[in-house]
Amino acid sequence: MKVLVTGASGYLGGRLCHALLARGHSVRAFVRPTSVVSSLPPPSHGGALELAYGDVTDYRSLLAACSGCHVILHAAALVEPWLPDPSKFTSVNVGGLRNVLQAFKEIKTVEKIIYTSSFFALGPTDGYIADESQVHPCKLFCTEYEKSKTVADKIALEAALEGVPMVVVYPGVIYGPGKVTAGNIVARLAIHQDLKRHKSGHACSAHRNFDSGSKMFHNNVLIERFNGRLPGYIGYGKDKFSFSHVDDVVDGHIAAMNKGRLGERYLLTGENASFVQVFNTAAIITQTKRPWFNIPLGVIEAYGWASVLFSRITGNLPLISPPVRLTPYLSGELRFSNDLFGAHLEQTVYVLRHQWAYSCEKAKAELDYNPRSLSEGLAEVLPWLKSLGLIKF
Repeated sequence: MKVLVTGASGYLGGRLCHALLARGHSVRAFVRPTSVVSSLPPPSHGGALELAYGDVTDYRSLLAACSGCHVILHAAALVEPWLPDPSKFTSVNVGGLRNVLQAFKEIKTVEKIIYTSSFFALGPTDGYIADESQVHPCKLFCTEYEKSKTVADKIALEAALEGVPMVVVYPGVIYGPGKVTAGNIVARLAIHQDLKRHKSGHACSAHRNFDSGSKMFHNNVLIERFNGRLPGYIGYGKDKFSFSHVDDVVDGHIAAMNKGRLGERYLLTGENASFVQVFNTAAIITQTKRPWFNIPLGVIEAYGWASVLFSRITGNLPLISPPVRLTPYLSGELRFSNDLFGAHLEQTVYVLRHQWAYSCEKAKAELDYNPRSLSEGLAEVLPWLKSLGLIKF
């Protein structure tokens, strides 16, 4: 079976390619001409892996890449902490999916599409644990990324109702070890702007990739914590997030490809845990002290404003950014506006004010999905970060 993987140079996409090849599939990796592909195995003369260059926003290149493929794993997305032009999120995350659906109509060989959505597309879960039946209320979006993935999710579900052989999967906060390449969003954003000068010498460039936007925040939190720059819990630290190990997410994608029911949605999440639990578990694993106080979200918000201002000056992306007000369009859609900078900002602080907890019981029952615990995952991630010289314990 020939499988097209979009976003193949990304952290998840690259690992999907490796896993598919290991299972005997032929893989066509769709990457941009500027993508770093060192995380992918070299193209083989036998055709097990071939590279197709283009962009999900360029329909002709995507159409050519789809030719002859039986399955499309659409994992490409734009995930950044902040962009001065928020329309790029719509162009890539919404427009890219529209192009995949249009290509499906023209290419008659495609039997199934696995679309990588995001838990953000389902909305927050304040006070409860949600499953796949949840629909985003669309009354408020914490980030432009969340908004774009919510719109794309609606398009995917409508396409499935119209008969497109679609399965939608929703990873949680993706984390896990991986090679340090410019295309590895975990390493890139774990190192981040103030860590680029770290004595390990690893430099990473800005790159369009998949991930889940909060994966980058999770790894940054660990690095900041173990390097003494985050001495306390963020806020009260009790709101839960659903953490997904990258290899579990890969297995979930392939299971959805093999036995996922058409038109269905599957949460590829893991353990629901608060950042208090994350920090305390990390302290146990590393035999270090736990944080002993809370950092108010107001302080984090102020740091967000400073980060955005600094990013305006330096051109580097901020780790977090402050909340902004929402202004409705006449059409009823929502957009972000900001009186100080006149730009669209990611609202990391808003994300932290909510719970994002989900159940993956459906995936366990139908896909034999078996996510590892947070302690098992952190036991892999923390030594990996230490081996790179990014944390000390």
